Amino acid sequence: MAAQPIIEAFFDKSTNTISYLVTDPATRVAAVIDPVLDFDLSSGEVDTASAERILAVAEERGWHIALVLETHAHADHLSAAPYIKAKTGAQIGIGEHIRDVQKIFRPIFAFDGLKTDGSDFDRLFTDGERFALGTLEVEVMHTPGHTPADLTYRIGNAAFVGDTLFMPDYGTARADFPGGDARQLYRSIRRVLSLPDDTRLFLCHDYKAPGRDEYRWETTVGEERRASIHVHDGVNEDEFVAMREARDATLAVPKLLLPSIQVNIRAGRFPEAEENGVRFLRIPVKIKGGIDISS
Repeated sequence: MAAQPIIEAFFDKSTNTISYLVTDPATRVAAVIDPVLDFDLSSGEVDTASAERILAVAEERGWHIALVLETHAHADHLSAAPYIKAKTGAQIGIGEHIRDVQKIFRPIFAFDGLKTDGSDFDRLFTDGERFALGTLEVEVMHTPGHTPADLTYRIGNAAFVGDTLFMPDYGTARADFPGGDARQLYRSIRRVLSLPDDTRLFLCHDYKAPGRDEYRWETTVGEERRASIHVHDGVNEDEFVAMREARDATLAVPKLLLPSIQVNIRAGRFPEAEENGVRFLRIPVKIKGGIDISS
């Protein structure tokens, strides 16, 4: 049997996000997937406690973090990728379609200086690309729908699917963000579910489905095909799209959407500090009904 990665999960309760430390046992070379930067919206304060937990485990076990892999530009947490890079020298990678996401959000935030070529990231992965993590091979699968740039990273018998899928009792990701598409999401999910049934799926979020007492973030292809409340075998594309679009219309905007997108499309980097030493993020304001509030 081919070598399998060592996988350590780190759950951030404030954002319901799971980050992963994935290591090749032969070489002790590791990657961090979807690391979280602690951010308090009410105060604007940033902390690195969540990232430090990951770094501490890697140091304790003698693992060298060579990569930070983002499954997509998250809308519900800020990325700690630059902090981990600064501490370890790791390269930051994401899917090449981050360029599309940058182009979507550049006018929304009036970011005239934002580069839309993906060059804020060290590596841009293409669908079907394979690269090394020590002696392990990582296969890249482009799985858009939640956003245009979503990737699944397949390492041995494990696949890290980001927000594309949730636990079978919770369902699937929303597809109503700019650039999202429910039909694309369905096709991406079916592609993931075409992997062998025993493929282990590692999720980026869990919200505890009604009746479940514990957070969970690992399932299998076979279990999703059998029991997913949204995409079990037998659910066709039109049925899924109708369900997903109706459900998305009822969902609230993520609390950290505006700061997360601004930071994450820049590979987790904040804008440069102003003369007072403070960094500022933008809040687009839309006035309903053309009301004049200027006076």
